[in-house]
Order: sequence, then structure tokens, then C-alpha cells
Amino acid sequence: MSSTQQNLEARETRTLIGSDKVEGTAVYRPNGDRIGSIDRVMIDKLSGQTAYAVMSFGGFLGFGEDYYPLPWSLLKYDEGLDGYVVDITEEQLRGAPHHANADEGSWEDRDWDRKVNEYYHVPPYLI
Repeated sequence: MSSTQQNLEARETRTLIGSDKVEGTAVYRPNGDRIGSIDRVMIDKLSGQTAYAVMSFGGFLGFGEDYYPLPWSLLKYDEGLDGYVVDITEEQLRGAPHHANADEGSWEDRDWDRKVNEYYHVPPYLI
């Protein structure tokens, strides 16, 4: 087995995937329309639970993009699309909490987590 194959296998199994392979993965609506891509995955340091994925949306050639946290529980991986599917409308997405800058400081704020979970009507990833 080549070292490249070994490296790929270390980053992905049948049910597990390395965070570096999630970043850049497309996000689709249930009808197959592409709406964005995963910019990063936010994982709780203490519990190890995935809180949400930050999806980049809009813009052109990386300019003017906004960054939307999507609770991990809303994303479903679709092997046929080789991407994640989320069932939200354009209006829901446009009204969702987001940042114009991927490095915005409040990503770590617990009030931000609460706001995101309340908006999408999902329970917090940590109880």
C-alpha cells in the first residue's frame, strides 16, 4: 500500500472523517442545489462533541462571502452528492445568525451558540 493511500485511510474510515476532509465539502439543499461549502468545523474542546459547521455562502471567488454556523445535527451526509444536505430555505439562511468574516471573535461565545441553536430550533450540543 502506498504512503498516499495510508494517509487517506488515516483521515477517513467508513463512518469517520478527518476535519481536514470536511473543510471544503459542498453543502446542498434536499433538491440537490448547492448552497455553500464547509469552511470549518467547531468542536467543543472539553466534551469532544461537534457543535456546528461553519458554512461559507454567497460571494464570488472568495470575496463577499458570509459565514453561517449550521448545527451539526442538521447536516446529513449524502454519499451520492459527496456532500452534506441541510433542509433550510433561502429565507431561513439569509435570516440566520452569521458573520461577514470567518475570523469573527464571537464564534467562541456561549451566547452565540445559544442564539444559533434557538434560531434553528435544535437542542444545545452540550446539556
